[in-house]
Amino acid sequence: MEQTLKITSVLSDPTRYYIYQYITKRHKDVTVQEIADNFEIHPNVARLHLSKLEDVNMLVSETKKTGKGGRPSRLYRLSEDVIQLNFPYRDYQLLSKIAMITMMSLGDEGRKALYLTGKRLGTELVEQELSRHHQHPDELSFEQKLNIVKGAATLAGFYPEFEANNEQTKIYFQIFNCPFKEVAIEHPETVCTMHVEFLRGMFESLFEDIELIEKENLIAGCDSCTYQALVAH
Repeated sequence: MEQTLKITSVLSDPTRYYIYQYITKRHKDVTVQEIADNFEIHPNVARLHLSKLEDVNMLVSETKKTGKGGRPSRLYRLSEDVIQLNFPYRDYQLLSKIAMITMMSLGDEGRKALYLTGKRLGTELVEQELSRHHQHPDELSFEQKLNIVKGAATLAGFYPEFEANNEQTKIYFQIFNCPFKEVAIEHPETVCTMHVEFLRGMFESLFEDIELIEKENLIAGCDSCTYQALVAH
């Protein structure tokens, strides 16, 4: 409870809250000067905000040489700690572990059901985005479809980046936050396969014929989960 109060106190400052949001979407270490420039505040004020976030373990920092000479810079990045604020208390992580262990205890049929459910939920997420914009896939251009996938992935908390080639036959995308990370560490193959099916459901809702290829994986120690989607025309 004491830590929860500290976190809510730290995030009660609007500027500090938006700084934290900025860092979660930055995907890289940030400096005091970068925060000062982006938020148009004095570096001393930026340093104070970053220190407050570090005090409650929302950020971690280290001093590194920049290679440009001069004094080393202090770099800040997201902490590995999971911040969850629920009133009253809810333990959804424990629930997910219970569900995962239960599905795995059912053997191949349980895993198959898990993957199908993941794909269905990915499909539903995109359908919700389409409904929100009053759009139908057949009426959308390639760029519009890509924007729908981006919006859905952002809603899912993936912190994604997307890029397509000029021929619109390949989509490259990275996911910098895995919402299932804590469970995936214990059950990497099962959870990551389910995650791929979740993404497949998203893409197949918009692109009729698509092949999804995983290139990198956060759980394997990479900086992001990286995928390539091959789109047939």
